[in-house]
Amino acid sequence: MGRNRKLVMVTNDDGVQSDGIIRLAKAVNRYADVIIVAPEQPQSATAMSLTFHKPLRVSRTDIDGIECYAVSGSPADCVMIGVNKLLQRRPELVASGINVGDNDTYQDILASGTVAAAMAGALAGIPAIAFSMEAPEDTIFSQEHGRLDFGNASTVAAEIVKDVLENGMPKGAEVLNVNFPSSVSPETDIEVTGVARRKYKDKVLVRKDPRNRPYYWLFGERLGSFPPNTDADAIYSKRKISISPLALKMSVPITKELQDMKERVQRRLRERERD
Repeated sequence: MGRNRKLVMVTNDDGVQSDGIIRLAKAVNRYADVIIVAPEQPQSATAMSLTFHKPLRVSRTDIDGIECYAVSGSPADCVMIGVNKLLQRRPELVASGINVGDNDTYQDILASGTVAAAMAGALAGIPAIAFSMEAPEDTIFSQEHGRLDFGNASTVAAEIVKDVLENGMPKGAEVLNVNFPSSVSPETDIEVTGVARRKYKDKVLVRKDPRNRPYYWLFGERLGSFPPNTDADAIYSKRKISISPLALKMSVPITKELQDMKERVQRRLRERERD
């Protein structure tokens, strides 16, 4: 570890052996010291879940010469353990990914373990970036997913990390959510985007087990179009790299309508008490 080099903690939700995390870590290592702290097994769609009901185990190893810790928990667990116990100094940045499958639209973002790891870093006051790459729909959540070419994507990712390390996060942003189309070249354009609301139309498939009891498969059908200047539009329609600034603030301004609602509820409760 270089004394004057900044430290980046790299994590993901696909597990420590994912090609995406290895390519990201090696690319970022050109500009900063890197330590991987990531789930030992795939943890897709775990969002920001934390493991409080059982102990966690950590295994120390090296992956292609990079110090790595495999954690028996979620991506958010990895960030908590990494920042507070495993790393000898506080990282200057948390980089999550590169995920197998894009994480655009709020529908994806709120479920994604990849984005949640970056959010966990931001909650700890650390600049954070999530990286994800489009993959064929039939390979998502599959152990047999097709091998994506993360080469050019990891180069772009490292340049984004380098810029944030040198210049800080853009004003107002606490997390950058970066999505790559499935094919990236040095000529692929980058677009700064807003976030679309939904990517999928929800579907629930009902089947019967051998005892004739129903069971349910949840899935979604991707929508055919997306609002302009959004992340999903950039990826699917324009085939561009999307950078979406995110903030942790989820509250909205307190309006007269909210105050009126409070008054109505409080009035009814007092009337009930008098009765």
